[in-house]
Amino acid sequence: MNYAKQIRERYLAGRRYFGGANLIGADLSGADLIGADLSGADLNNANLNGANLSFANLNQADLNNANLIGANLSFANLNQADLSGANLSFVNLSQTDLSSADLNHANLRNAYLSGANLSHATLVGANLVAAYLNDSKLINAHLGFVRLGFANLSNANLSNADLSGASLIGANLIDSNLSGAHLDFANLAFVDLSGANLSGTDLNSANLIEANLNGANFHGANLHRSNLACAKFKKTDLSNAKLVDANLAGIDLRATDIKQTDLKKIVLSRSKNPKESTKRLPDIFQSYKSLLIEMISC
Repeated sequence: MNYAKQIRERYLAGRRYFGGANLIGADLSGADLIGADLSGADLNNANLNGANLSFANLNQADLNNANLIGANLSFANLNQADLSGANLSFVNLSQTDLSSADLNHANLRNAYLSGANLSHATLVGANLVAAYLNDSKLINAHLGFVRLGFANLSNANLSNADLSGASLIGANLIDSNLSGAHLDFANLAFVDLSGANLSGTDLNSANLIEANLNGANFHGANLHRSNLACAKFKKTDLSNAKLVDANLAGIDLRATDIKQTDLKKIVLSRSKNPKESTKRLPDIFQSYKSLLIEMISC
């Protein structure tokens, strides 16, 4: 029986409820299913390439390994849906509810997730390279080892998210909220974190080479063994941050507003960069003789 054909015909006849339908491996490519109710439906390995599922209800649906390339899922409900291993490249997920969804190892390259809710979702090992996640919610999301290179995460809320070992090279994180997030061993080289909130964030052994940290809030952050070589600091809040064994080669903190910073609680240890040369400390550090900053020209 061709269930995919039946779904199309019944939808055209005005039916919208297809909850719990068995559509394993169904070919629904290009289908127009705007507002359809597919809650709990089994779409494992289904072909939904280019389908229009905007405003659809896919709550707890099984879309494991489904093909959703270029599909429109804007404003859809995918709460607790299983999208693990699914191909969602170039998909429109703007304003979509993906809270508590399983997106482990899914392909979301170039996907549009502006304003989407991914709170408590799991995206371990997912590919989000060049994805648009501006204004999205990723509160308490699990993003371990996710690929977010050159993604747009401006104004995104990633508070308490787990991004351990994630790759965010060149990502746009302007005005994002990463408070309490785990970014240990993450690669944040060349990212733009200007105006971002990283208070209480764990950045242990993170790579922040040439990152733009202007106006960012690192209050109480853990930057132990992090690489901050040549990063930009201007009006950056480092109060109560931990920088033990951090690499600060090439850093110029003279333009940073640290008048209210408690430097007694910060340890800026010697950088291990072989090209470094010790330069005169900025005047504001002269009263802290135990601190050593070694800088190179970047």
